[in-house]
Formats: sequence, C-alpha cells, structure tokens
Amino acid sequence: SGVSWNESQHCRLLVPEQLQLCRRHLEVMPSIVRAARRTQALCQQSFADMRWNCSSIQRAPSFGPDLLTGTREAAFVHALAAAAVAQGIARSCASGELPLCSCGPGPSEPPAPGSRWGGCGDNLSHGLQLGAAFADGSARAGTGGTPGLRAVNRHNGAVGRAVLSDSLDTRCKCHGVSGSCSVKTCWKGLPDLGEIASDLKSRYLAALKVTHRLVGPRKQLIPKEGDARPVTEMDLVYLINSPDYCTPNPQLGSLGTQDRPCNRSSVGSDSCDLLCCGRGYNTYTEEVQERCHCRYRWCCSVVCRHCRRSLERHVCK
Repeated sequence: SGVSWNESQHCRLLVPEQLQLCRRHLEVMPSIVRAARRTQALCQQSFADMRWNCSSIQRAPSFGPDLLTGTREAAFVHALAAAAVAQGIARSCASGELPLCSCGPGPSEPPAPGSRWGGCGDNLSHGLQLGAAFADGSARAGTGGTPGLRAVNRHNGAVGRAVLSDSLDTRCKCHGVSGSCSVKTCWKGLPDLGEIASDLKSRYLAALKVTHRLVGPRKQLIPKEGDARPVTEMDLVYLINSPDYCTPNPQLGSLGTQDRPCNRSSVGSDSCDLLCCGRGYNTYTEEVQERCHCRYRWCCSVVCRHCRRSLERHVCK
C-alpha cells in the first residue's frame, strides 16, 4: 500500500469487475490494501484460540477449501473484509486522503443539549457505496464458484456492511474555559474494526446453514433445515459443514492442531482438551528472562534487575 498504484501493473491482477473500478479509482486502492491487511490480522487475532485459527488467510488470494467452499469460516472472512473495505474508504474520505470525497454529511437530527454538530465525520455512505462495488465485484463478474456460493458471499458481505452501519455513533470534543465542557462539538464516527470483528464472530457462532433454492419467481437463500428460523439480513450464512480441523486434510482445508500451544487450566476453546482434540499434549519447561525489582531513580528513569524464571508450555500432540 506504500506504492503508487498503476493501471497496467496493479489493476490487471484483479477480476474484470474490480479492474474497471481500480482504473477509475486508483487513489482508493491503498485504502483497500490496508483493509485487506487489517482483515488478515483481525481474523487471526479473533480465532487465535480456536481449532481453525485463520492462518490460511495468509495465502490470499490463493485460498484453500476452508475459504472457497461456502463454509462458516468463509462467511466470517467475507463479512469482515466487506466491513473493512467500507470503513477504510469512509475514514480515508474524512482524513482528506481521497480527492473525490470528504467528510460525511451532517446528521439530520438536532444535536443534544449543550452540543453542536461539527468536526469531520467518517463518510459512511461513500464507503458503503464504493466498498460494495469493489468487495462484491468478483461475485457480480460471474466468478467464484456456483450461483449459490456467489449468493452466499454477497449476502455475507452485506451483513458485514450492515454491522458497520449500525456501529456509527456520536463522538464529541469538549470546549470551554480551563478544560470545562460548556460546549461540545460532535460528529458521527465509526469504531475500531476490532469491535466489528467481535460482533461478526458472535454471528459466526450463530450462523445458519442454507440452500439456494427457487422460491416463487427467483432463487433465494433459505434454511437447510425445515424447522430453522428464517434467514435475516443480519445473519451470517453458509452452505456446507466445516471439518473439525483436528487433523490435516488438504482436500477440506484443514491444517490440524498438532504443535499448537494450548492452555491446560482453561475450560474454553483454547483448552488442551478441546484444542488437542483428545490426542493429549506435551509439556515443556523453559527459562525466560524478565525485568524485576524495578525502582524509580530521581530524576528521571526506572532501573530494573533481570530475573530468570521457569515457564511451563503445553503443546498439542
């Protein structure tokens, strides 16, 4: 993202629908690259303590079956990526990085008592519009698998943007004599993407398995199980069940959990029982050196000693 984008050198690497957007909006591409990198980092952070730890996202764009076949994991990644692209563009507009957009429009509702609208809010509407055009480009171009898979990917991308839209809230800055808050200037801003990732992980855990079936004049995504609740615009959806990710299986996109560190005292998803899939674990002892017995020295530094201590680590068999 630190280089200037070139129509022939960089844009031609994208699918046809995205290629045209890239050529028309070269100035937006660094924001999109940053969003992709943020998606990679947050996905791995969000699933660090689970059997599927999102390490496969580092292979982008050469994804494996775990992210190409309509799994629950692919649903999370599509939603987070769509939200990240829209948020990145919205914030780049507000920061003045993009020449064709600026601050978001002022809110239509009156400000709270003692406050006024001002500042420079994130341009959510521009981020949503351009972000949707880019993130959904491959699906509209007819690439990326079956019609059902493309419909699922479009739906999950829309969920990510809807969660982002709902997160827009009021931010304020105080003004007044001697730090008082006699007047507040407020604007609409988006939260850190980590909050969006946390929300989407909850939706990942409650995702619905669906099928792409003709309902009336057109095909729709409906629950696979007849007694399941109807699909809403805020539900993440998937087409096929995921493997258990316990053992390596390249055909299913499973890397296995052998040699993964686990927490022997935990009862959560990072516990040695769950993460090691019942295979057991090995325990290693290592010595670590750390700062200790720190004291403040006048003026103005902190002086510490270096102490060694033994640390137990547990690794799945």
